[in-house]
Amino acid sequence: MVLCSHPQPQPADDLQQFLQTRIGLSANALGLGIRQAALEQAPLPIVLWSFGLLSLEQLQQVLDWQSAQE
Repeated sequence: MVLCSHPQPQPADDLQQFLQTRIGLSANALGLGIRQAALEQAPLPIVLWSFGLLSLEQLQQVLDWQSAQE
């Protein structure tokens, strides 16, 4: 379990769309990740990776994409 001391915002719609269209994450896997991220107050990409729903390479792609969005 990943725990963060800072409340995490709801994942942005564009992040969710990226995860489904570019990474190929299913709607069910994304829903599980969102629920678990809220429960743990942890970043969604880290939760998805910790559950084995993202490979390390995919996690890096998501983090790179997020950096480019800032």
